[in-house]
Amino acid sequence: QVQLVESGGGLVQAGGSLRLSCAASGRTFSNYAMGWFRQAPRKEREFVAAISRSGAVIYYADSVKGRFTISRDNAKNTVYLQMNSLKPEDTAVYYCAASNGLEVKTLHYLYDYWGQGTQVTVSS
Repeated sequence: QVQLVESGGGLVQAGGSLRLSCAASGRTFSNYAMGWFRQAPRKEREFVAAISRSGAVIYYADSVKGRFTISRDNAKNTVYLQMNSLKPEDTAVYYCAASNGLEVKTLHYLYDYWGQGTQVTVSS
């Protein structure tokens, strides 16, 4: 089992920045590829970013490319999502997820463990 706890969400004005953190415990963190997803009210959960076990491979959704940066610190068992130039359409609950295996995945149903989520609200 892997336990994931997100933090860093909040209310920010459009154009502002937030940094989300996801702390992992339970199993060896470096064995898992990690992803960030988000879900807005009445919408499907959507992929935001993902990073390989070593951090060498990174994927972003087109909607966040150039504004968001995913990173990980395996020594601290933590994955981060730096969000800059935030827009009102970024408003959602943000979830981190862990996937056992080598591949970096963009489909939420391929992830094995999930955090409880953290709310990000961007005001216009």
